[in-house]
Amino acid sequence: MPTALSQNISRRVAVIGAGAAGLIASRELRREGHSVVVFERDNQVGGTWVYNPQVEPDPLSLDPNRPVIHSSLYKSLRTNLPREAMGFKDFPFIAKNDKERDPRRFPGHREVLRYLQEFATEFEIEEMVRFETEVVQVGFLEDEKKWKVRFKKKGCDDDAEEEIHDAIVVCNGHFTEPRVAEIPGCLFCLVCLSVG
Repeated sequence: MPTALSQNISRRVAVIGAGAAGLIASRELRREGHSVVVFERDNQVGGTWVYNPQVEPDPLSLDPNRPVIHSSLYKSLRTNLPREAMGFKDFPFIAKNDKERDPRRFPGHREVLRYLQEFATEFEIEEMVRFETEVVQVGFLEDEKKWKVRFKKKGCDDDAEEEIHDAIVVCNGHFTEPRVAEIPGCLFCLVCLSVG
């Protein structure tokens, strides 16, 4: 069944996030003939698989002015799925016979990141990615039936820039900030956790 994006009309599409979902979405959209721009706030592809040993000073994200350190991994993390289940159909996640690689069926996070980086290289996705660029707002323009994307380049104090796109694909995941359950009477627990 044809969709609005697949009726042989090239659209300008913004993809937010260059993790696994953003990479595959970008490749498929370009294969369909669309003009794709990928916004990635990190300096590399990989999304949640990019390891950062730093931790936030406010692990519960209670302070809106805290420095945000995105990493949902720990140093010794291994996958809980076999590599065969994690690969893309036309780009299998095959163990490499190389001493620098992790040949285990349930590899560590670094091997998953390398796989995603190899995928991005193989399909020339990085040329579509604007690294260190964070989307700060997306809004629908009712009259034009288009999307306005506001974004900021990392380290730039200028106002956010804006672009207009025909479609948006949101692939930014949901592990950036902790989700703290609201439990009546537990405010004291949250305060203790945030300062301890």
